[in-house]
Amino acid sequence: METKHVISALGALAQEHRLAAFRLLVRAGNDGIAAGELARQISIPHNTMSSHLTTLSQAGLITSTREGRSIIYRIVPDAMRDLLGFLADDCCQGHPELCGLPSRSATNTDKGCC
Repeated sequence: METKHVISALGALAQEHRLAAFRLLVRAGNDGIAAGELARQISIPHNTMSSHLTTLSQAGLITSTREGRSIIYRIVPDAMRDLLGFLADDCCQGHPELCGLPSRSATNTDKGCC
């Protein structure tokens, strides 16, 4: 993952409501959550939620699909995995497995979420 993408992703997550939405989407997995439901769960107006979701989407952390009248948001597992891998790469002098973290090569072969 390039440094500019890491900065964009971390910047997108560095806000209370966006982080809360992202965490809800992580828990939802492949099912995703409708934008209106995210707004309701976080207790913010729909238009504000829309702005936050746009920021997360532009950072490549989430994706959306229209299902009927709803827009369903889901995390992008590879983006999350790459971000976590980037952050853990230098852990324990380049041996993240010593810190209880998977090595980057292990996360690249595992297709499950994170």
